Amino acid sequence: MVSEFMLQQTPVNRVLPVYEQWLSRWPRPADLAEESPGEAVRAWGRLGYPRRALRLHGAAAAIAERHGGDVPTDHAKLLALPGIGEYTAAAVASFAYGQRHPVLDTNVRRVFARAVTGVQYPPNATTAAERKLARALLPEDEHTASRWAAASMELGALVCTAKNESCVRCPIAAQCAWRLAGKPAHEGPPRRGQTYAGTDRQVRGRLLAVLREAVGPVPQPALDRVWDEPVQRARALDGLVADGLVEPLPGGLYRLPLT
Repeated sequence: MVSEFMLQQTPVNRVLPVYEQWLSRWPRPADLAEESPGEAVRAWGRLGYPRRALRLHGAAAAIAERHGGDVPTDHAKLLALPGIGEYTAAAVASFAYGQRHPVLDTNVRRVFARAVTGVQYPPNATTAAERKLARALLPEDEHTASRWAAASMELGALVCTAKNESCVRCPIAAQCAWRLAGKPAHEGPPRRGQTYAGTDRQVRGRLLAVLREAVGPVPQPALDRVWDEPVQRARALDGLVADGLVEPLPGGLYRLPLT
């Protein structure tokens, strides 16, 4: 569950050291639940999208309260945890517990789009048709289905990559509809990469870095120094407060959340 939260929108090489430190400090959900949400944000480091840390903390607290400290095996109970959506519930049930669930991440969707549908890229958002296809392709046997989920994800991550795909290494190249059609170019909406420099995300990251490194509340002037543009800086700080990632205190002080 920890790895699935961390790997959302963050590559493995960045996640691995934080993941190992996290599980060393908090090997069970109850261990994390005993800490403040701010400690989860602090330990999240520079992984980005730090609301995931709050959601993981919330899920750990719910597991400790409702499930005796054990991550539930039932898909519906996983889905009922705060911060866990369809993908994460299916991934935990499949990868941790060997159950039969379609696991649709970006890599799997790309493999299915090319191999079955014959297009270079899947739609920007997961569609009902993709979910129906994933269910139809899933092997009936539970053990085989969980291996299939992992294998299709690895195929997309390592072979059928977004760029510079390695068809010569692909075990299903002979059946791939996109390859057999001559690899037609993407005809959907432009695929834009996410920018970071100069965005509110960058400002939020710098503000959180100051708060993570502080041993106590941080005064406003210390935060003001991280970004010259006052309107954007104020907007980013207000967003952090609204998201529950930063707690304002009297006297113009700020800290990571305690509750």
